[in-house]
Amino acid sequence: MRNKFIGIFDSGFGGLNILRGILKELPEYDYVYLGDTARVPYGNRSKETIFEFTRQAMDFLFQNDCQLIILACNTASADALRKLQQEYLPENYPDKKILGVIIPTAEEAIFKTKNNKIGVLATEATVKSKAFEREITKLNPGIKIYQNACPLLVPIVESGEHETAIADIVLRKYLQSLLEKNIDTLILGCTHYEAMENKIKEIVGGKIEVISESEIIARKLKNYLARHSEMESKLSKKSKQIIYTTDLTDRFIRLGGEFLGREIAAEKISITKNNL
Repeated sequence: MRNKFIGIFDSGFGGLNILRGILKELPEYDYVYLGDTARVPYGNRSKETIFEFTRQAMDFLFQNDCQLIILACNTASADALRKLQQEYLPENYPDKKILGVIIPTAEEAIFKTKNNKIGVLATEATVKSKAFEREITKLNPGIKIYQNACPLLVPIVESGEHETAIADIVLRKYLQSLLEKNIDTLILGCTHYEAMENKIKEIVGGKIEVISESEIIARKLKNYLARHSEMESKLSKKSKQIIYTTDLTDRFIRLGGEFLGREIAAEKISITKNNL
């Protein structure tokens, strides 16, 4: 019997932090991680391009025995998830599922806020999509959402510069306008930003709740599998993890290992249309 995996997709290696959280909560399952590092960042691209890149990744993961896929990439969740669920899955993989990260994160932020003022740091595409704003106000119309697009943060993290003085300066610039709004809850709306979580907490102070996604998504996935035995029963449980990337570099191995919390081995693959 072939393994049936849980897939994790991100535009780079940031989603390895999501995988790390999931492995702590659900270590028995088998996982395939795919990072599209050859085309990172997604956040400055058009909605059409984001959908096409994400669709190619879904094709690869489903063709490599994934039964359920987590879109760890917030940009993909914001700009591609709905169309993937409503059109792509029914036409191509009706017995499989794709889950995003924005709704679980929005739910957590609503639970945490006390003054109903939530800040969001995210990519340009995620902010433009208004996905966090839409999901939060759908659940609680009284909450005010303040968003800031941060086009420099993903390149800073992907280049390994997230602990430098430059990163500190850029973070303070992005956070200033949100702090001026008297927010009490801050969503880190991109998996890459968790690399700078400690620095962000230092800047915003102890009175602001910082919402990162790795623990949230792990809990939500555990709950999902408990509620959907028809999906859970299909998944193999050999504690196996496979990591793919579209551009294998020493930096991916080094920084990916930091995100996952251990040394990693990865295989370079192509997911472009001509190589499926």
